[in-house]
Amino acid sequence: MAFKRVALSALLLASVSACGGQNDQGQQQQQAGPPQVSVITVQPQAVTLTTTLPGRTAAFETSEVRPQVNGLIVERLFTEGDSVRRGQPLFRIDQQPYLAAVASARASLARARAAIASSAALQRRYGELVKINAISRQEYDNAITSAQQAQADVAAQQAALRSAQIDLERTTVRAPISGRIGRAQSTTGALVTSGQTNPLTTIQRLDPIYVDVPQSSADLLRLRQSIAAGELSRGGGAARVRLRLEDGSLYPIEGKLQFTDVTVDPTTGTQTIRAIFQNPRGLLLPGMYVRAELVEGTERNGILVPQRAVQRNESGQATAMVVGRDNKVEPRILTTDRTIGEDWLVTAGLKPGDRVIVEGGGGMLRPGMPVSPKPWNPNAAPAGTGAPGAPGQPQGKGQPQGQPQGQGQGQPAQAGQPQAQPNGQAQAK
Repeated sequence: MAFKRVALSALLLASVSACGGQNDQGQQQQQAGPPQVSVITVQPQAVTLTTTLPGRTAAFETSEVRPQVNGLIVERLFTEGDSVRRGQPLFRIDQQPYLAAVASARASLARARAAIASSAALQRRYGELVKINAISRQEYDNAITSAQQAQADVAAQQAALRSAQIDLERTTVRAPISGRIGRAQSTTGALVTSGQTNPLTTIQRLDPIYVDVPQSSADLLRLRQSIAAGELSRGGGAARVRLRLEDGSLYPIEGKLQFTDVTVDPTTGTQTIRAIFQNPRGLLLPGMYVRAELVEGTERNGILVPQRAVQRNESGQATAMVVGRDNKVEPRILTTDRTIGEDWLVTAGLKPGDRVIVEGGGGMLRPGMPVSPKPWNPNAAPAGTGAPGAPGQPQGKGQPQGQPQGQGQGQPAQAGQPQAQPNGQAQAK
């Protein structure tokens, strides 16, 4: 029985100590006042909406150089990788067969011209004889036909000579466009044929240069509907495109939106957007991977909230703490569209004039809790270690700097100190 009395006395003593500690802690919090929090007042503003999409560069013009006559390559007249001009000689094909063809065509033309003189003279003589009925009318008609055929033969031989000369000119393969030339696919001594499959080389015009960007057709449809509904406006800046290179650097020259393809790729559900960029230094090469930043439009009444003021609840929904009536904390569930810099673009859950808590409260903010709001200074050091409404740190840890802790003391109380004093008081009793 004596042991039971001792145990019961110890239990009562511990209960008294705990109650005393809680009362003292509550009195300290009441004396300290509501915690300070930094807030921003939500105001609608014009927000430029952009989207960043991956893409590939493509040459402005591409020409695969092929021979138009048959023969052996006897000379290469360019340096691989150089810039070439339109009409510049690139290859020379053996000319001897084509020189002979030109000479033969010229001889045939001379023979035709000689024949036309003879047939014309015969037509004149038969014209005099038919008048005195010395020859039949049929013989005269035959003479006229022969003279006309001789004239036609001259025209045919002239065309044959021109064709032979064209083939002779084509033995020198020239650049069809200006641009950068690639490596030679055929070397000196190779036999080439007219219309062969493999090109001799490829020329690409790189200034300006295209950037092809695939974008989801669903996103483009949503964008068109937003513009049609008046939610977005598109000014002259909508045609501008900025480019980020493979190493993460920003291309110094802005491009222009060229067009959007009218066909949706059935396998990927995307449409190709083409932009054009000036490329005076040749920094962009065909096939490079880039990221293009496209301007979608401007939302007139956009609401931006710092990312640090937005958390996620257990369901994954975006939430924020708002200072409501009587300076009490109210939770809000937000609908966010995208990040713009260091802010979230909020499309639902907030209205103009709402005061959103950015920092403060030591991570101990709860709905209905009174707070002392002050404007948030983004350039100031964080006033507390915990985000608004973040779970779980003991009272006294994570409090805003400079907030009183304990009974009128300017320094934060040590952890466990409130419990130590009531225990001592109870033991003294």
